[in-house]
Amino acid sequence: MRLISGLCIGIFGLVVVLLGGWYFAIAVTLLSYCALLELFRMAEFTGIKPATKTTLISCVIIIISTYLELSGFLSREISNSVLPISSIVICTWLLFQPKSGKISDIATSIFGLFYLGFLPSYWIRLREFNTFLDSSSFVNWEFSKTASISGLSITLATCFLIVASDIGSYFIGKKYGKRSLSPISPGKTVEGLIGGIICSITTGIIFAIIYDLAWPIIIGLVFGIVVSLMGLVGDLIESMMKRDAKLKDSGNLLPGHGGMLDRIDSYIFIPSLIYYLIIICIYFKFI
Repeated sequence: MRLISGLCIGIFGLVVVLLGGWYFAIAVTLLSYCALLELFRMAEFTGIKPATKTTLISCVIIIISTYLELSGFLSREISNSVLPISSIVICTWLLFQPKSGKISDIATSIFGLFYLGFLPSYWIRLREFNTFLDSSSFVNWEFSKTASISGLSITLATCFLIVASDIGSYFIGKKYGKRSLSPISPGKTVEGLIGGIICSITTGIIFAIIYDLAWPIIIGLVFGIVVSLMGLVGDLIESMMKRDAKLKDSGNLLPGHGGMLDRIDSYIFIPSLIYYLIIICIYFKFI
């Protein structure tokens, strides 16, 4: 069941990435929505009462408005205003509840907004990266080579780097792992981390060569390390929250894989870093 479930998730992810557009935007929205429900469920196990409905709606608006901005239906100013306005609305909502909210309620709600609203919206920015390439701010830059760079190629490469890191960490850690990496997740080992980094770097170099980028080894090295380490950070943060809530899994939505948050925790912090790292690389003519 775990294998079948994993294959279905992988195929679904590949299909929506290839389709892009509204299909990808809606998929990111649904995944984030389900994961946020699980996050707030864990928070409630610790006695915290976040503004669940208000935050869920705000996260949906953040992700959809990001796509609408990149599609030319919304101005950047309006899209950028959603996060601060949503934060104010959430705090106001908690303020006027029959039972006054606590600092932990506000903090968890705002964290959920950022963690599963703002950060996932960068998957939309990656997939629609052509919008940035066609923008006037980019056209004015002098750059060496970006003919093979597109939103689809970047998103596919990033996803494959994450998968390669996960596979390397799992199999090398299972066979050679001896030293525990963190008490937060005892199953993770130093050897597994090294294996994941090596697999991610190798995959990064392969993609850099396929896309005919300048300095493929350096590009693969940098992006491979960033993806592997940030994937680990995302995994450990979710493990820390589950540990605090005294739960084994964030939910039971996916047979054999636990909850949605268990499945996408490695994918949360990476897109924003990759997005700006690529912009920096283009600006300094590394690609």
